[in-house]
Amino acid sequence: MTVSQRVFAALTGAALLVGVSAAQTQINGAGATFPNPIYSKWFSEYGKLKQVAINYQSIGSGGGIRQLTSQTVFFGATDGPMTDEQMQQAPGRILHLPTVLGAVVPVYNIPNFKGEIKFSGPVLADIFLGKITKWNDPALAKLNGGTNLPSTDISVVHRAEGSGTTYIWVDFLSKVSPEFKQKVGVNTSVKWPVGLGGKGNEGVAGLVQQTPGSIGYVELIYALQNKIAYGPVQNADGEFVQASIQSVTAAAAAAVKNMPKDFRVSITNAPGKGVYPVSSFTWILLYENPKDKNQSKAMVEFMKWALSDGQKFAADLGYAPLPQEVVKLEMAALNTIKVS
Repeated sequence: MTVSQRVFAALTGAALLVGVSAAQTQINGAGATFPNPIYSKWFSEYGKLKQVAINYQSIGSGGGIRQLTSQTVFFGATDGPMTDEQMQQAPGRILHLPTVLGAVVPVYNIPNFKGEIKFSGPVLADIFLGKITKWNDPALAKLNGGTNLPSTDISVVHRAEGSGTTYIWVDFLSKVSPEFKQKVGVNTSVKWPVGLGGKGNEGVAGLVQQTPGSIGYVELIYALQNKIAYGPVQNADGEFVQASIQSVTAAAAAAVKNMPKDFRVSITNAPGKGVYPVSSFTWILLYENPKDKNQSKAMVEFMKWALSDGQKFAADLGYAPLPQEVVKLEMAALNTIKVS
C-alpha cells in the first residue's frame, strides 16, 4: 500500500468512526408514565432530525428521581416536583423544566351503566379513604340527581409504585379534604387505606378495565386510548368540568402570573371558570452542570426543540401545550446548563 493509499485509508477510517460516533449519541432517561406517550413521540420525531437516540424508561416519577439522583440516567422525569430534601440529596443542582400540561381523571368501570358520573373533590377523597363503598351512596347520588346509580360495591384502584400521577391526585384531594390530607397526605408514594395497586398508568387502566365496579385515576390520554369512562370533577368555582385541552390550559393561566423561578408549582384546584381542577405541569429534570458535556449539549438542543416545534404534537395526544410565557422563561433557564 502506498503512502497516499494509507493516508486515504486512515482518513476514511476516521470519518467512519466520526459517523458512527455521531449516529450513536445516546441519552438515557427514566421517570413518569404520565408524559410517556408524548415523550415517545418526541424522541421518535427528534431522532429523525438529529443523530441522537433518546432512550426512556417509563417507570414512574419516584423511580426517575431515584435514578437521576444516583446518576444511572442522564435525565429524569416527574409529575410531582422534587422536595427540598430530595434536591439536597442529589450530587448537583437539578433544574425542573416543564414540558407539557396534562390532566388526571377519575376512571370507572360500571357494567351496563351508560351515564356520566360527576365527582366532587370531597366525594373522591371519601371514596379513596374507604368511607364511600357503594356507587349509589347518598353523597354520589346528590351530585348526580336523576341518574340511576347501581348498588354495586366500589373497588378502588391506585398506583402501586412512586408516581407523579399519584402526587397530582393526592395533592388535589388534600386541598379539598382535611381528613385526606391528615390520613394520606401529599407525596409520590403514599399509604393507601384501601384498594388494589397497579403499576404505571397502564397498570391502573388495565385493572379498572378488568374489575367491575372499580374506580381509579389515570392521565387523560390513558383513559382516551383505552376507551375507559371518566367523569367531570367539580372545580374551585363549583363547576363540574370535564378534562380537555381547554380546561387544562385554563388551570395553567393563574400559575403563569406567579411562576416561581425554579418552576416547582402546583396548579391543582386552581381558581377560575372553566378550570379542570386535577391538572398539572410535568417536568424533565436535568443537572445544571453534568459530567458528560456532549450529552448535555444534545439534551439542551432537544429541549429547545421540544419547547418550540415539539409542542405541536401535544393536543393530538391529550396534553395542553405550554403557555408562551413559560416557554420564554425556560429557554433562559436552559442557557444556564453547562454544555462545555
